[in-house]
Amino acid sequence: MSPVASDATTTLQPPGRTAARWLILAVICLAQLTVVLDNTVLNVAIPSLTGDLGASTADVQWMINAYALVQSGLLLTAGNAADRYGRKKMLAAGLVLFGAASLGAALAQSPGQLIAARAGMGVGGALLVTTTLAVVMQIFDDEERPRAIGIWSSVNSLGFAAGPLIGGALLDHFWWGSLFLVNLPVAVLSLAAVLTLVPESASGGGPGARPAGGTPVDLPGAVLSMIGMVGVVFAIISGPVTGWLSGRVLVSAAIGLIGLAAFVLWELRVPYPMLDMHFFRNRRFIGAVSGGILVAFGMGGSMFLLTQHLQLVLGYGPLDAGLRMAPLAVTVILINFTGLSARLLPRLGTPGMIVSGMSLLAAGLAAIALLGGDSYGGMLTGLIVMGVGVAFAMPTMANAIMSAIPPAKAGVGAGVNGTLMEFGQGLGVAVLGAVLNSRFVALLPLVAAGAGSLPAALARTRTDAERAAVHDAFAAGIGTSQLVGAAAVLLGGLVAAVLLRRAERTGQDIAAAAPSSGAEPAAAAAE
Repeated sequence: MSPVASDATTTLQPPGRTAARWLILAVICLAQLTVVLDNTVLNVAIPSLTGDLGASTADVQWMINAYALVQSGLLLTAGNAADRYGRKKMLAAGLVLFGAASLGAALAQSPGQLIAARAGMGVGGALLVTTTLAVVMQIFDDEERPRAIGIWSSVNSLGFAAGPLIGGALLDHFWWGSLFLVNLPVAVLSLAAVLTLVPESASGGGPGARPAGGTPVDLPGAVLSMIGMVGVVFAIISGPVTGWLSGRVLVSAAIGLIGLAAFVLWELRVPYPMLDMHFFRNRRFIGAVSGGILVAFGMGGSMFLLTQHLQLVLGYGPLDAGLRMAPLAVTVILINFTGLSARLLPRLGTPGMIVSGMSLLAAGLAAIALLGGDSYGGMLTGLIVMGVGVAFAMPTMANAIMSAIPPAKAGVGAGVNGTLMEFGQGLGVAVLGAVLNSRFVALLPLVAAGAGSLPAALARTRTDAERAAVHDAFAAGIGTSQLVGAAAVLLGGLVAAVLLRRAERTGQDIAAAAPSSGAEPAAAAAE
């Protein structure tokens, strides 16, 4: 029996239905929305930042990326801290940090100050991302949890779609600091509600290094996970800017992969790991993880391709492109807020929901590739179909991942879920971006041969026919990339469904037994 498995005996058993559970969900979703919004809202303020703060191109990149880098690097550590010291405490701490860093960002007088404030927001964001999902697992029972996770998951889609729109609206009337000041009332309101309404839970208590369970803090694991994730995410962020074979990308990717490999080896050897690697022997966990990565792969890659398609092929501006991508998010929100996905889950089962959702996501990507090349009408159909697929698959994946981990490790489970989303989205951008580039370069007319980007290729053209040929090559590259993404998502859905079906047949489900037994359910992960 693994040490983490035995730690399940200290878990607070899932309580009865909390009276204010839906109000608590609304509050933590509002807090989660601000975290997601800040991933995209700053993109529209680049001209203002350049003018007001004298920021260089490199400064602007760090202002945008510092937030994502710090957040992704701390997800597992933040989840572990929530399990050890209390999810309510860490949720409150995340709100305080996020609010304070937002105020610092709004008052920044130099690029360096804003970059530091964005990094601080990333620390608070990591705590919020992991603790909000862990609290959802804590306050909702098995019957209501799928719908609650669906609503929580929809907030992510809403945030990514609404970020540029909200940012543009604020900048039309206020200065760039308003993008951060709007976080303050949300943080204050959420903090008051959390302190008043949210019950505390943890796998072990106390602020010291050895809580009630007696397990020491896994500091080397925390450091290695941060090095690994920051290296990989930085490589993915840098790839589209400097080229996927540039020294910056290759070095950071190598550091990240070495860090992650060292993290895995360390976690296998340490007596009290931050993330018990024996979970990966559980077919239910592996199925949910693999499916989750590929759903995020499809979403991240498709958003990257769709943005370029709308702006560079169909000729829309940034705001118009954002509005035309909104139907995907609206579809996800409507399905999950009405509870349709949650009502279908008992009928189709987890494998059925995942294969249905990922098949629809793949069909939507294929529809955009085949029907949306020349007009928005065909793309609209694909966006709606993709939205239905995401609404079916994403919450089911999150529920399956969280259900395959003992309740004592709900924070770590949320950290795993968040890390997978970051990794999957980045992988989608990297792989589908590489497919786009290779296909585009192969189809370029002779006059633009060797150009590595659309602007560079257009700069070499002299006639309308040559420019049209370059645009056609780029559109063909996007279509090919979307079809590759569709195939990967469909295959991943089938693999995940098979693994989850086998796990159900063999009864390899931790959470189903966790409320009534002690260490045995967690030990199932190691069998």
